Amino acid sequence: MPTSSSSELELVDLPETPDASGAYPRLTDAQITLLSRFGTRRRLPKGAALFREGDRDCDFFVILDGMVSVWQQTDGDSQLVAVHGPGRFLGDLSLLTGQTLYVTATAEQDVEALAVPVERLQEAVVEDPALGDLILRAFIVRRSLHAGTGAGFRVVGSRFSSDSRRIRDFASRNRIPHRWVDLEEDSEAEGFLRRLGVSPEETPVVIWKGEHVLRNPSNTELATLIGLRAAPAREAYDLVVIGAGPAGLAAAVYGASEGLSSLVLDAVATGGQAVTSSQIENYLGFPAGISGAELADRAVVQARKFGATFTVPGEALSLREAEGYHVVGLSGGEDVTAHAVILATGVQYRRLDVPGLDRFEGSSVFYAATESEAQLCGGDPVTVVGGGNSAGQAALFLSRRSSAVHLVIRHHDLQRDMSRYLADRIERTPRIRVWRDCEVHRLEGDLAIRSVVLRELGNGRTHVLDSSALFVLIGSKPRTAWLEDLIELDEHGYVLTGVTSRRGSLFETDTPGVFAVGDVRSGSVKRVASAVGEGAMAVRLVHDFLERAGRR
Repeated sequence: MPTSSSSELELVDLPETPDASGAYPRLTDAQITLLSRFGTRRRLPKGAALFREGDRDCDFFVILDGMVSVWQQTDGDSQLVAVHGPGRFLGDLSLLTGQTLYVTATAEQDVEALAVPVERLQEAVVEDPALGDLILRAFIVRRSLHAGTGAGFRVVGSRFSSDSRRIRDFASRNRIPHRWVDLEEDSEAEGFLRRLGVSPEETPVVIWKGEHVLRNPSNTELATLIGLRAAPAREAYDLVVIGAGPAGLAAAVYGASEGLSSLVLDAVATGGQAVTSSQIENYLGFPAGISGAELADRAVVQARKFGATFTVPGEALSLREAEGYHVVGLSGGEDVTAHAVILATGVQYRRLDVPGLDRFEGSSVFYAATESEAQLCGGDPVTVVGGGNSAGQAALFLSRRSSAVHLVIRHHDLQRDMSRYLADRIERTPRIRVWRDCEVHRLEGDLAIRSVVLRELGNGRTHVLDSSALFVLIGSKPRTAWLEDLIELDEHGYVLTGVTSRRGSLFETDTPGVFAVGDVRSGSVKRVASAVGEGAMAVRLVHDFLERAGRR
């Protein structure tokens, strides 16, 4: 297995890994010839590492001759991930996002490889967009595979700890491969912690590369560890985008591609609420659907390619004017200065008004249905509350994992607030039962939910449902509390723009040079496609503002 010294390697002849998922495509001779113009050939002896777990800013390697094995660390041991021969390429999404790598690649025999710097790779795919799409798709699939096999860091803690939930949410929302070790379930967990000199009272802890231990790290510490967070690097940006959902990502892509120095801030993760959608089937250009996570990852890579900078987490707490500039104050104490600002902070989920709900929020009440939450539920029955598209997508996704899904709506018509194609599919799914004209009355359980009690709105009759988790998807409210008294808001807290804000520009607020797009904007259509369109259009208005102000 790979170690820090190539002389200690115990290498064996291993068959090449088959490619059943599209994660390991083989490049054609023509594609390799194209890439050769942008890279250099390198010879590596048997046992040499092409890159190691934890490395950053590595080259893109194409194997020309020989075999390379890929390994990941699992609780101090090395686990073989794949073996590649000529024509295959190495790496995953981290190469394109600037994050640390989660695997180690080692020469199984003397190897000749083509090493292409990432910035030169971007030049190559401009000449052959199909090659770029092939590489990006493979990297996204590999990231998913790594997450499923336990690559990345370990999170050890109690499922009932709010900090454990925070760390896991942060990792899941940012698509960071990690493995969860539950102190209540894993009989060997306490012994593992003792070997690291950690007591159970110090959990949750994050363990990176089997040796680096972070005791209850903040999201910022975790992001810094894996190279997710880039600190602002300019005295003043042309454009600062606050919020990295679909609207903010679109603004970043168009802003950076049109020559604006662009910084994107988000308090939690790139992708916004779209990341919680397992399959978006009504987004233009993707007839087979696309997950919110893949859409976000593609957008981030695209924006970075054009030069946009991302600071995640980067929570905006204040906005003020100073000497003709806009100054955004961040939670870490930093200030970011910009000529123009686009507000794309989106919305946050509403909570149910059920007594004692907060008691279960660390363990079995969720506000998104992603792979992370599905794994926690296992195959047990679950309950989803909500009648919109998010609730419908969650019910369908969970029905593939859970023995039963109870979907609870407060009215009778499933198609009232949900797209017809989703409602029809739910009606045809045997594992989903729709409870109409009902509400959640109370939750039963000790440390986690055991059952959900429903009450019929018409007659007060109650029903007890076996359920290990409750998914609450009942609408949202804008993330604008920090903007009160700074920007004009409507009576519901959404940002006023255009004529309603006394500005002539469609998306401009009552503060010149500050724009709002997407779900946070008053009167917006709450759809991914419209959010992307608004983000793109706002960049044109930013250009107009900068020209009027004499700043271009």
